[in-house]
Amino acid sequence: MILVTGATGFLGQRLCRRLEEASIAFSRTSLSLGTDLRNFAQTLELFEAVRPTTILNCAGFAGGIQFGLKQPADIFRNNMPMIANLFEAAHQTGVKRIVNPLANCVYPSELMVFEESRFWDGPLHESVMVYGLLRKLSWMGSWAYAKQWGLQTINLVFSNMYGPGDHLDDVRSHAVGGLAMRFLEAHRRGAPEVIVWGSGAPVREWLYVDDAAEAMFRAMTCAPCDQPVNVGIGKGVSIADVAERIGSIVKYNGRIVYDRSKPDGAPHKAVDGTRGAALLGWSPQMDLDEGLARTVEWYRQASIA
Repeated sequence: MILVTGATGFLGQRLCRRLEEASIAFSRTSLSLGTDLRNFAQTLELFEAVRPTTILNCAGFAGGIQFGLKQPADIFRNNMPMIANLFEAAHQTGVKRIVNPLANCVYPSELMVFEESRFWDGPLHESVMVYGLLRKLSWMGSWAYAKQWGLQTINLVFSNMYGPGDHLDDVRSHAVGGLAMRFLEAHRRGAPEVIVWGSGAPVREWLYVDDAAEAMFRAMTCAPCDQPVNVGIGKGVSIADVAERIGSIVKYNGRIVYDRSKPDGAPHKAVDGTRGAALLGWSPQMDLDEGLARTVEWYRQASIA
């Protein structure tokens, strides 16, 4: 049996859809479905009832850069117990494999292209330090439970995710979702300008959420690997470029103003996806312009509903 944690979230919803398309039986859980993974008794009770052999872990407490800067203690307090409870409950109930996503903020901030061999080569950027270190800790948990108990974990490092189903507020949404909401609102109101946080200069590799779901789907049956596995194509696009593309999709004719009082985060984030392509037999497929158009349309429909 497969268990999807965080099944009602951004990535979890799309992963559940991928499993349904493949006609694969699975169970789902999330806080909104009644199980709090921060509570070990609840977590163990669920695992004992479902008896999963594979866990696709989409659970987490996270948001955009502003969220990380404003609520670092909340991020720490909410994610720490989920990490520990997941591995211990999996061990106690005979889980064979966990597929565990790591954000690319696990890498040192001074790198231009993230390679798995550089995982421990320097400090993380302050804007994402708490969440990044927690995701590194989840890799450490996987290593520890593999060494002592033989639990397999495939740790997939994802680039900046975007796509339909993200949060509907500026603070919790990822960068692309926040931009889509601002441009749509400015277009609706006829506003003369859209404010973009930061300078617009940082370069990010953008991973469409369905590509992230496909990577997790393939990781259920790939060869074992106890090291981080990057999922990506090694190419980035600046925040300013993405803002301009979204403005074009929305047909917004006003000015784009960059608020340099807001933090930029790390200057460059792209991943070397060589290991992931070899392990999964696949690389991300979504064209950025098509992915942005789908994302904008989803936010447009969500704002109408």
